[in-house]
Amino acid sequence: MLVVFVRSCDLLLRVWKHHHSGSDSELKVEKDGVSDNESKVDSGVPEVPVPPDDTPEVLNKALSGLSSRWKNWWVRGILTLAMISFFFFIIYLGPMVLMMIVLCVQIKCFHEIITIGYSVYHSYHLPWFRTLSWYFLLCVNYFFYGETVTDYFFTLVQREEPLRILSKYHRFISFALYLTGFCMFVLSLVKKHYRLQFYMFGWTHVTLLIVVTQSHLIIHNLFEGMIWFIVPISCVICNDIMAYMFGFFFGRTPLIKLSPKKTWEGFIGGFFSTIVFGIMLSYVMAGYRCFVCPVEFNNDSNSFQVDCEPSDLFQLQDYALPSVLESVTGWTTVRLYPFQIHSIALSTFASIVGPFGGFFASGFKRAFKIKDFANTIPGHGGIMDRFDCQYLMATFVNVYIASFIRGPNPSKVIQQLLALRADQQLHIFNSLKAHLIEKGLLPALEEAAA
Repeated sequence: MLVVFVRSCDLLLRVWKHHHSGSDSELKVEKDGVSDNESKVDSGVPEVPVPPDDTPEVLNKALSGLSSRWKNWWVRGILTLAMISFFFFIIYLGPMVLMMIVLCVQIKCFHEIITIGYSVYHSYHLPWFRTLSWYFLLCVNYFFYGETVTDYFFTLVQREEPLRILSKYHRFISFALYLTGFCMFVLSLVKKHYRLQFYMFGWTHVTLLIVVTQSHLIIHNLFEGMIWFIVPISCVICNDIMAYMFGFFFGRTPLIKLSPKKTWEGFIGGFFSTIVFGIMLSYVMAGYRCFVCPVEFNNDSNSFQVDCEPSDLFQLQDYALPSVLESVTGWTTVRLYPFQIHSIALSTFASIVGPFGGFFASGFKRAFKIKDFANTIPGHGGIMDRFDCQYLMATFVNVYIASFIRGPNPSKVIQQLLALRADQQLHIFNSLKAHLIEKGLLPALEEAAA
């Protein structure tokens, strides 16, 4: 009996020690801001190797005497100025160069996200999967760019026989290419890697949805006029910079747990700065045809041109001020471009909703225990780290144009009519003539012609 009692006491003591050691570790985990359940879930996610610091040696030597906080501030500032200068340079080169830059950025973002997938799931040895990922990227780009060329450069496509054939069967060819990749994926399935292969298949397609689709919308915005490309992107850049500046100098109140360095002071300061910046930039750009005119193909000169008669959206108009502002400023009216009114909506989205693209990216990186998508740009991370908000902004701008700006395009209607058979064109002509006579417009046009 004594032996049994001693063993029972020893067992109870072990249980008590285990219970208290577990409680202490739980408290420690809670203090670190990660719950026990979350740590158990995340323990199954392998960490991606942290890339080495690739800050240029010149900057490291010049800033060696500064603290890490101020060193990072200067590195980010210098590289930001360099990127803005490069942005101005490619704008100067014209819309076609901008389109190629967007394609290059898209490919690099795809590469960064896919590389994380390979590292996380250790999928380097999966049969054909790296090749298939890039093949699907090629297929999706062929589809979207083909749609864009057919839509915006119809005259050029109809003039060249090979392009006309590719345009006519474009969607069938795109589907056949994708179906080929799908069959190759099924044939590459290996019994011991089924789940992993389907993980990466889904990873690739979500990446294509986020990156390629959004970059396609950016190009659509560009062809509507460079101002629809430059102003939204610049607003996101301005909000990013000003939110960082206000947060760096005045930030005290955390904004969101996903991004501990984001503060309410930076968020609010970035909002008002972006609104003012958007209005000013829109006023400057709306006065130049090269920015407001859509990109079109000139059949006579065999080249792309940006020249038109600016629409009412880019004509100065008088607006009556509210009584409150009138009493403050002493002005009764103010002359603005209508586009400046729209720029307020663009700036508001860029500063309030746009950052959620960055929060989404922060959550993604936290899920896989990485600091940045890559180390392409010292102090900034990868290309995807700089464009996480831009893709969300591109979708909004495209939807905004389609909902509030774009109307029927006569040139596209004529292009579609010219593609019809002669009897179909004649039928439409007679229907249109009867409609105009019924409305009483055709006699007036005939008298004017006489």
